Amino acid sequence: MCALFLAACASAAPKVAQSPFDYYRIGEIAAKTPGKVRPGLMLLGGGDWPYAAFHWLFDRAGNGHIVVLRASYGDENQREIFDKIGGVTSVETLVFHDRKASFDPKVLAVITHADGIWIAGGDQSNYVNFWKGTPVQDALNRHVASGKPLGGTSAGLAVQGRYVYGAMDGGSLTSKEALADSRARAVTIVEDFLRLEPLYSAGVLTDTHFNQRDRQVRLMTMMAQVRERHPARPLLGIGIDEQTALCIDGDGQGVVFSDNGGHAWLFRIGHSSLQKNGPLRADDWQVTLAGRGSRIDTRDWRVAHPDFTTTASIRDGRLEYAPPLQP
Repeated sequence: MCALFLAACASAAPKVAQSPFDYYRIGEIAAKTPGKVRPGLMLLGGGDWPYAAFHWLFDRAGNGHIVVLRASYGDENQREIFDKIGGVTSVETLVFHDRKASFDPKVLAVITHADGIWIAGGDQSNYVNFWKGTPVQDALNRHVASGKPLGGTSAGLAVQGRYVYGAMDGGSLTSKEALADSRARAVTIVEDFLRLEPLYSAGVLTDTHFNQRDRQVRLMTMMAQVRERHPARPLLGIGIDEQTALCIDGDGQGVVFSDNGGHAWLFRIGHSSLQKNGPLRADDWQVTLAGRGSRIDTRDWRVAHPDFTTTASIRDGRLEYAPPLQP
């Protein structure tokens, strides 16, 4: 009876509402930024972090104050940045649980304080739902437009392009599913979110965990849907492998960091035809794999010293490369 009474009391107890956000910090928040803050974008494809890329990012943040944005977990990234990678003055973390947090002056003050911003992995639909059309969206755009660096991994990479795979259906689209139906409702493309140059003007759509999860067909299908909506706009697909980062400086010059020989894959759309309940039909898509020895000039997105170039086609539901892919 005592156990039943305690259980009944517990179930009757009022639930404590979760705060719209959690806040963590480490380091000297009020200290002066040691170095010069410069523009830069870091696109990391998920998996373990290549620390050399983070030192590149932190150098552009003047080795100053980093703000981590996320919508799940806690201060894990903060501790890895400050305790393991090092080279920053402080790290603050905001974990969003509700869209209301994006209107909170305290949240906006933390973002404004950042010399550099890091957007963590997770579920990018949370970032779209929590930030789109809010002061946080505006603050992120201002941060980059003012010449401050920003980076992100996985979901934090997915939101950096002009077009975003929003994962708004609650799942994660696979290439197999895209092949089954190239007009599937799971291909949820979000626009008018972040305006990060030079990604925005090039019409970039990013994808992550790229080769490890065979996402080539997924990216091609999403690009074909964007092209159908906007036939006259620029469009470029960029897929980043795990443990690999594409870093773009303020002069628009991109370099690749990788701990496992991974690549940044650049897709230029060729002929495409979407089918309902059937795969994308595609021909003559130009694919370039940029590696650690490559350089990318984002004025035209040409790659100097690529690791491999090929042409991709999808015929009868099969992805083919000519010449055959040898990354």
